[in-house]
Amino acid sequence: MGEETKQLRRLVIKAYHIREAMWGEENKVEESGVLTVNKESADRYKRGKEDYISDISFRIIKPEERDQYTNTIMDIIPISAKVLGNIGEGITHTLTGVYVILTGVDTVGKQTHEFGSSEGNLKEQICYGRAGTPGEGDIMIAFDVTLQEGMGQIRAGVTAAHSACDEFVQELREQLKKFHGDRCTERHEYYDVVRPGKKKVLIIKQVAGQGAMYDMHLFAKEPSGVEGGRSIIDMGNMPVLVTPNEYRDGILRSMQ
Repeated sequence: MGEETKQLRRLVIKAYHIREAMWGEENKVEESGVLTVNKESADRYKRGKEDYISDISFRIIKPEERDQYTNTIMDIIPISAKVLGNIGEGITHTLTGVYVILTGVDTVGKQTHEFGSSEGNLKEQICYGRAGTPGEGDIMIAFDVTLQEGMGQIRAGVTAAHSACDEFVQELREQLKKFHGDRCTERHEYYDVVRPGKKKVLIIKQVAGQGAMYDMHLFAKEPSGVEGGRSIIDMGNMPVLVTPNEYRDGILRSMQ
């Protein structure tokens, strides 16, 4: 970096590629590239949330199996874990080759949505290979939530679904944090820098925050996480500044 450039923060993202996902006796991710899901574990994520959630189930969806029905897609979630530092700096471990998708419907068949829903053929409901979406060869783990009647249109119900899914992902995060850094399949470094005397660039992003079930959380403990996050609605829908590396590291979580 030149003399006129000042480095503020450094973010290192180490990626580990998942080549296979299958049913197993526990929710487990291995450095070898194998991820297992315990189908029977789904019930434990609704404990304490029964007022909002009726049932939860899993599906492992391989790339060639996308020609199937899905309930509305509430979120597409990368599996990433903070190893050192806070979101936006330090070291993050992340998985490639796999995403979690959170889907929702209620007990009377009403899709979890406000302005529009995305139920239908999974093959057609996602633009694959875009920033933030699975690639053509990626595996998807569907976390299917059946909410109590009417709970898919209020913040508390939708937040309960996201929280339940986050508990599942957190089990994998805790294992991912222990992966050896020198065994990653990809390594990327990003810097937040200032250039005194140069133009300052601010990107404005409008996020959901109108109420009902339309919400956005920021500042969670983990990348793309829920726990510890703060609702943009509860913050009064006021402007919030985030750094490029915080954005890159997953400081925003869409809750609709």
